[in-house]
Amino acid sequence: MLPRRLCLVPLLLALGVGSSGGSGDGGDSRRRRLLAAKVNKHKPWIETSYHGVITENNDTVILDPPLVALDKDAPVPFAGEICAFKIHGQELPFEAVVLNKTSGEGRLRAKSPIDCELQKEYTFIIQAYDCGVGPREAAWKKSHKAVVHIQVKDVNEFAPTFKEPAYKAIVTEGKIYDSILQVEAIDEDCSPQYSQICNYEIVTTDVPFAIDRNGNIRNTEKLSFDKQRQYEILVTAYDCGQKPAAQDTLVQVDVKPVCKPGWQDWTKRIEYQPGSGSVPLFPSIHLETCDGAVSSLQVTAELQTNYIGKGCDRETYSEKSLQKLCGASSGIIDLLPSPSAATNWTAGLLVDSSEMIFKFDGRQGAKIPDGIVPKNLTDQFTITMWMKHGPSPGVRAEKETILCNSDKTEMNRHHYALYVHNCRLVFLLRKDFDQADTFRPAEFHWKLDQICDKEWHYYVINVEFPVVTLYMDGATYEPYLVTNDWPIHPSHIAMQLTVGACWQGGEVAKPRFAQFFHGSLASLTIRPGKMESQKVISCLQACKEGLDINSLESLGQGIKYHFNPSQSVLVMEGDDIGNINRALQKVSYINSRQFPTAGVRRLRLSSKVQCFGEDVCISIPDVDAYIMVLQAIEPQITLQGTERFWRPAAQFESARGVTLFPDIKIVSSFAKTEASGDTRATGTAPKSSVLEEMLHNLDFCDILVLGGDLDPRHECLELNHSELHQRHLDATNSTAGYSIYGVGSMSRYEQVLHHLRYRNWHPTSLETRRFRIKCSELNGRYTSNEFNLEVSVLHEVRVSDKEHVNHLVVQPPFLQSVHHPESRTSIQRSSVVPSIATVVIIISVCMLVFVVAMGVYRVRIAHQHFLQETEAAKEAEMDWDDSALTITVNPMEKHEGPGHGEDETEGEEEEEAEEGVSSSSSGSDDSEEEEEEGTGRGRHGQSGTSSQNPGKSTWNTAGVVNIWK
Repeated sequence: MLPRRLCLVPLLLALGVGSSGGSGDGGDSRRRRLLAAKVNKHKPWIETSYHGVITENNDTVILDPPLVALDKDAPVPFAGEICAFKIHGQELPFEAVVLNKTSGEGRLRAKSPIDCELQKEYTFIIQAYDCGVGPREAAWKKSHKAVVHIQVKDVNEFAPTFKEPAYKAIVTEGKIYDSILQVEAIDEDCSPQYSQICNYEIVTTDVPFAIDRNGNIRNTEKLSFDKQRQYEILVTAYDCGQKPAAQDTLVQVDVKPVCKPGWQDWTKRIEYQPGSGSVPLFPSIHLETCDGAVSSLQVTAELQTNYIGKGCDRETYSEKSLQKLCGASSGIIDLLPSPSAATNWTAGLLVDSSEMIFKFDGRQGAKIPDGIVPKNLTDQFTITMWMKHGPSPGVRAEKETILCNSDKTEMNRHHYALYVHNCRLVFLLRKDFDQADTFRPAEFHWKLDQICDKEWHYYVINVEFPVVTLYMDGATYEPYLVTNDWPIHPSHIAMQLTVGACWQGGEVAKPRFAQFFHGSLASLTIRPGKMESQKVISCLQACKEGLDINSLESLGQGIKYHFNPSQSVLVMEGDDIGNINRALQKVSYINSRQFPTAGVRRLRLSSKVQCFGEDVCISIPDVDAYIMVLQAIEPQITLQGTERFWRPAAQFESARGVTLFPDIKIVSSFAKTEASGDTRATGTAPKSSVLEEMLHNLDFCDILVLGGDLDPRHECLELNHSELHQRHLDATNSTAGYSIYGVGSMSRYEQVLHHLRYRNWHPTSLETRRFRIKCSELNGRYTSNEFNLEVSVLHEVRVSDKEHVNHLVVQPPFLQSVHHPESRTSIQRSSVVPSIATVVIIISVCMLVFVVAMGVYRVRIAHQHFLQETEAAKEAEMDWDDSALTITVNPMEKHEGPGHGEDETEGEEEEEAEEGVSSSSSGSDDSEEEEEEGTGRGRHGQSGTSSQNPGKSTWNTAGVVNIWK
């Protein structure tokens, strides 16, 4: 019974028949359920798969096919309607909504922003639900599961960026590269269209480079290291949406030279400060062989100084001084001395860069005065010279005479000569006729390339007749040709010695020079009677500058090296390049001169390479550098001493004479810059110049007589030769003055000058003699000030009558040595302070005895003071003799002495005032003595009434009353 009744329920519900036994609501619910079971018979239907597209940052999904659900129960309400689309999956950013329940149309949309860079695609399951039979979800029917595949459409929101902020590449010059380097950019967009880089572009203009789509950079032309060593270019990138890179990248391309074998890491200019010792020339040099197989290497370093003076830093002292320094024998005659009053035959010659170098242009010659060189040379003598000579001018080469001794008149015989002919050096020596009338060697020929290479060379010709030997730059050369000739018959014709040309006195209408020399000569000397030794010759041609090697012991055992005699050429050889590099880094330059010649010294490094059995070996270019020798600090030589004094006539007549320079002082100083400590104003330390003394040698001091030459009949200058020899100096004496020469210290010259004396046999006719001293270093390169000395005779007049005293005008001049500090170099100069004042002292006869008595006491005090002031001139002092009393007066006219003008310093005035006070205090307190002292106390008006220059009275050491100005 029960099943049958249950089957009727749906039918009743469909017919609207309710149950009579229940409420209304309960009845409706039952009816709907019955109706749903009867009406909602079908499930919704949708497509089995969907494909959708959504643009990122958008919420609309475009589906293909559209989202539509169908239900066969339609048009039954609820059962035929679509109430929902449900998506199956976790955390999906999409939702489906029903747009029309009746038609079943729906839409798929994004619940949150979609980012393609996070996820490009989505796949999920979707189902459609009908509305069942009522507004509630109960009894909803769902469709089958459909697959939805959604692609996210990309937006070009990101710009390309390069993987590296900068790129760097190195290329070799002279090559074309397919690809120097590749740049690469990336894009964070998700789609191929916007994430791929479609193009690269070089932003920098006018560069020889190009770039392709893949970022490969190539050069469009051959690059040159010399033209440009580095290029910097900017590159940008574009994605396929033509969006450019946010920031360009920098590409740096370095151009390196083609690997050429040669020396690397050396400096072209090397500076040398005088006095700095040995300075390395190539501290970092090394050889680049470009992987060449080298078996051995020979390196030659050459210091080229042949264009500086005489081929090196040799312009130091005169030839005589150099000969003496090298230990040469005495008796050397300088045929080309520096022009002076005593050696005036070189005054008309051209001077080339130095007073010791003479240039001959083919039109000049010099006659050597008679008596300079002996007329007949012995069988032994030496000729030395520096010579620079090039090829002879003209098609037909003529003889070019260096030295020639020929007949002065009548004939044209050449007794001996040295000349150049066709780049051959020829020495002619014609012996005089004697008992053996036979052929003898007369011409000696040497053929050397150096004679015409336009470089300086040192030549020494040693003659030990009949053997003649030539030394050139210290090496020995024998003549390749010796020609014999007859001896010259004796005659009474005088001979003329010449330099630079040969004198043709006979066989011509007018005597003249002939066979002129073209070139430069220096230090041409002749030494009669003796030959020079090899040691002296090597010393004379030696150089004060050259190459050196620091730390010889650190050189590798496989390194061989060799210096030439002058150390201007160094040859090194080895089979290990590393050892050669280290050895070459120790090569240095040294200049031992205190005052080297400033300027450039060229330096050349040449190399020879041997390879392992290869026909073609690498070639190493030469290194051309130069050393710049800076200017040395120049010394300031100053002569100081007493500039004026008086002596009695008896001293001039004595055997010892008058010592001229008893207190001469030679000081050499240089200016040194120092920073001051006052930095408040400018913040930087101001610099001040400070004089500092320096010690060096002198090579001559000339004492000249001013106001006319000496008269040898009654006056002369004298110097004990033992004083010279003890100090290894020489001197020449003439009526024009005295010349002391030779390389010696300043103290040696001081000691010699202290003993120079002047004698005069007739001093009564002499009023004043003036002398001048001038000293030199480096043959006149640095000279002192001109120190002038004035010497006067102190005349004496004996007074025998008292009436003569009553009318005397007392005005004799006398010099007192007073030292004044004048500069920070402690230079003191003795000042002469004579005054001009006419003081008429009328002394009665009764006062004379009193003056004499007081004078005896005063003279002892003055004598002690005088000894302290003139300690260096003890020989000029006079013995005390009180047996004869004389009053010395000056018969000369009034004289205004130096030091009394308006420019006199206050220090000198104060010192004189102190002396006046000291003198006055030593006397008696007697009023008469005070009156006498008042006249000599001072130019400064400390006592006395005279406002000018009153005299100052004292006694000399001979018991003679002197009135000092």
